Amino acid sequence: MPNSPDQLLLPHLLRDSLTLHKQNKKSRKNKITRMAAMTSLHYGAPSLNFQQNRLHSPSKLFHCMINNHSGLVTKKRAFSIIKCSSSKDGIGIGDFIGGDLLKLDLGQWLSDVEEHKALAIYTPHEGGYEGRYLTRLRYQGYYFLEITARGLGDPETTLIKVHPVCPPHLGKQPMARWWFPPEVDYRLQALPPDAKGLVVWIIEAKVLSKSELQFLALLPSLRPKVRVIAECGNWRKFMWKPLKEIAGLAPLQEA
Repeated sequence: MPNSPDQLLLPHLLRDSLTLHKQNKKSRKNKITRMAAMTSLHYGAPSLNFQQNRLHSPSKLFHCMINNHSGLVTKKRAFSIIKCSSSKDGIGIGDFIGGDLLKLDLGQWLSDVEEHKALAIYTPHEGGYEGRYLTRLRYQGYYFLEITARGLGDPETTLIKVHPVCPPHLGKQPMARWWFPPEVDYRLQALPPDAKGLVVWIIEAKVLSKSELQFLALLPSLRPKVRVIAECGNWRKFMWKPLKEIAGLAPLQEA
């Protein structure tokens, strides 16, 4: 019985597919060999294709030149000066050694605390700078009451009056009310004899209302040994202002 046309064509198709498979396998092997050679020549550098793309792409900060004779890659970098100081010339000593290491405003900080007695401070977002100023006050003999404005309630009731606190009952216990002594008066009575005073350091004071900030600004006049530091926001560098100005109170007129 004679063979059909499909049966006659099948061996040719198998032979062609096998040949194509061998060619693809050989091309992949040559490609892997070339990539290995390029990796050995340019160890630790990007691939040649990547460098050629960077060569044709316009860039002002990075230029890559290829020496065709030696096969070496030479990199040339162009640097520019970044002016990040607030001085008139644009460059200050803080750009070289770090403005946070100068500590030239600690004397002004201590004098403003004694003069205004209540300050609103603005700290950088990364934090950590306020600890230096807190430590300097501690060296002067102050003790600290650190509280957060969130959940504080009425500052006047919490700080200088006997105030109630209702613990969460979680739906399983009877509702109760506990009474606590004034936070400021309690710590003033517990201060050692050689203490210079008490600093009420309020975190996240930006959530307080204007009337609450006004009470905090007047608290040193009610308790002479108390100083108030309120974190009222963030800024690029550590800075402070009298709390009376932030709260909208006019400075007291001296007789």
